[in-house]
Parts: sequence; C-alpha cells; structure tokens
Amino acid sequence: MVSPSSSPASSAPQVQALFNRIAPVYDSLNDQLSWGLHRVWKCMAVKWANPQPGDTCLDLCCGSGDLALLLAEAVGSQGRVYGVDFAAVQLAVADRRAQQIIPSPAITWQQGDALDLPFGENTFAAATLGYGLRNVMDIPRCLGELHRVLQSGAIVAVLDMHRPAEPWLQSLQQWYLDHQVVPAAQRLGLTEDYAYIAPSLERFPRGPEQVILARQAGFRDAKHYGIAGGMMGVLVAQK
Repeated sequence: MVSPSSSPASSAPQVQALFNRIAPVYDSLNDQLSWGLHRVWKCMAVKWANPQPGDTCLDLCCGSGDLALLLAEAVGSQGRVYGVDFAAVQLAVADRRAQQIIPSPAITWQQGDALDLPFGENTFAAATLGYGLRNVMDIPRCLGELHRVLQSGAIVAVLDMHRPAEPWLQSLQQWYLDHQVVPAAQRLGLTEDYAYIAPSLERFPRGPEQVILARQAGFRDAKHYGIAGGMMGVLVAQK
C-alpha cells in the first residue's frame, strides 16, 4: 500500500484536506499499487496488536476502515472498536463500508486529532495505526498519546512504508514510486498529492529509531519488524 504524504511545509489543515480529497479512490488505488498485499500486511498488524474477544480497541488514522474492520472481527459483538481519523470524508467511506456488513460491526467512527486524542487514560486494550505515523506533524507526541490511552500491557502495532537499508532495495523502491505510483496518481489527477512520498520516506524514522521513540514515549517494550525487504514495517510497542 502507498499512502500519500505531507510535505515538510504542510500544515495540519492541508494534510486533512489531502486525505479528504483522495478518499473516493483511496481503496482502489491501494489495491492496485500493492497488488492487494496491503491487506496481508494489515492482517499481520492486527495479529501483532493481539485484540481479544470483548476488548475495546483503537484504530488511529483509520482511513477507509480496513484495520478497524479487522479489529471488530477480532473483538466480536461484545467488544467495541473506535476508528479515529482527521479526515471526515474518509470516515464517511469507512462508515458506508461497515454498513454493508451484516451483522454490523461494533465500530464507532470519530473525527479526531492523532496528537490530541479525545479519550481518557487507559481506555484501550489494543491499538493499530496504519500508514498514518509518517504523516503526523509530531511523531513523539503521537506515540505519547497512544501510550496514554492504552491500558497497561496493551500493544499498539504501527504499520507504514519505510526506506529500506539496502541500496539496491532503495533503487527498486524508487523505481516503483517513479514508474508505478506517480503514473497511477497522475491518471487520477492526484500527482501533487503523491509527489512527496519519497521525501517523506527520507524523513521518516527507520525501525531502530522508531523503537527508541516508542521507549521514550513510555512503552516498556518495543520491536520493529521489517516487511517486504524493509520497504514496509511494523512497530510493535507494549505499554
């Protein structure tokens, strides 16, 4: 999956507008650009988060709802999932998707800021964050908010794109961005929205740095797992 990214000069309202703008084509473009593999990676992230039947869970930066729906399946009818996103149009897409499922999953869709979550301390038994950490304005603060709202022992799984360490994989990733992502975005009139992915990957902390940031945010245990040769990865942090 390839998520658009904010530029260094982007403000929070600009990021919000970007994700509202791409919402109608977000799912189809992700399927096309990842050859459907993003769904496998999301299942892996949910498994790492370890939601249990009856749990109350959080999917932060939920977008069109893939991870929230997987969490809802795991917690069952006695559990509850909160899907939180900055972009109202993305939440509307997620809600429409959920309404097509019978019986309806126990999900509350809520507009909110990843840097100022509208929940009390120790609220959630598990959390996921898919393709969102790279786009927040303050990564340490976002991780701190996740730590605050998680219960003791709870796990958050953070899935995102990364710049791989191996030079040949970096070249392969850049070829993919230049020859697959940009043309696909251009056909949809979204060239500028997807133009900042490469710079965002350069700025995004790599796995070992994310582990340090998670521990600085208060998580007692943190590990990072590379996927697809390190072009994707999951930070798994336990409170």
